[in-house]
Amino acid sequence: MGGTQRPTIKTVAARAGVGRTTVSRVVNGSDLVSDKAKAAVLAAIAELNYVPNSVARGLVTNRTNSVALVIPESESRLGSEPYFSAVIRGVSTALATTRTQLQLVLVRDQAERDQLTESVAERRVDGVLLVSVHEHDPLPGLLEDMGLPTVLAGRRSRAESLSHVHSDNAGGAAAAVTHLLARGRRTIATITGPLDMDVSRSRLQGWRAALEEAGHEIPEHLVASGDFTEEGGQAAIRSLLGRVPALDAVFVASDVMAAGALAELRRQGRRVPDDVAVVGFDDSIIARHTNPSLTSVRQPVEEIGTTIARILLEEIADPQGPRQHVVLPTELVVRESS
Repeated sequence: MGGTQRPTIKTVAARAGVGRTTVSRVVNGSDLVSDKAKAAVLAAIAELNYVPNSVARGLVTNRTNSVALVIPESESRLGSEPYFSAVIRGVSTALATTRTQLQLVLVRDQAERDQLTESVAERRVDGVLLVSVHEHDPLPGLLEDMGLPTVLAGRRSRAESLSHVHSDNAGGAAAAVTHLLARGRRTIATITGPLDMDVSRSRLQGWRAALEEAGHEIPEHLVASGDFTEEGGQAAIRSLLGRVPALDAVFVASDVMAAGALAELRRQGRRVPDDVAVVGFDDSIIARHTNPSLTSVRQPVEEIGTTIARILLEEIADPQGPRQHVVLPTELVVRESS
């Protein structure tokens, strides 16, 4: 062998006097190998102390043993939004005990979408996990058309055909508004996320449902659109206060936007929760460090990550299996802001 060079599948094949595909078949337990060839390969593996790798297995299984976690957002959003890091932790945890490698892919423009498409077409990954799903993003449909196992964190709409996992967004939002009503609040506004995302529409739906059940009218001037950024939350609450100076509560569709709303309320001299109560969504680390600490709807983000990874591995193993649609529960965590 010469020195400490690590043996390869080629080395094993040469020592056993067989082809590399035969070695790979033995490694993967295939029955398409004669007893004589199998014995020769096993003897070579033992003699060379060979450790099979994913490339060797791939010669027979036609798999790369890698999956892509695709996030169609900018680096700034990825870094500022705790949701993404929690999903990544969950996915990594689920893959830790497998031989599957994780590729993190940001898709910020058409060039990067084309690059991902090329990678998928050449089957450089066995499947895709897609986070931050927008209704008209062509990527999920493209992946589905190419027949690549794909699982979404979220969904494009209620009619989503791909496997997906999401929190009970409508139920969590309704619980937040019911809490504010129980605190005696009567003019409860909301700051939504981008309305081309099902997560935002569902949380808006929950806000409406809770108010309607309590017998309240639903004036549209109590709705302000945001973009899941802190700056978006500041701009939205500023707009709401300009239209409805008497508002006494606001349900915000993310903790990041809620932090921006709190800063703007403080700038305008509004006391929280005395003048305006605030509830966020996510129960991220941000909620525990705002001033005052933020009441928030807890969603199991890491569990979303572990669940989408588990489902993807199942679909890679059995591409003809049924699609799975999983809804995880939420929980209201009450703190000082309400």
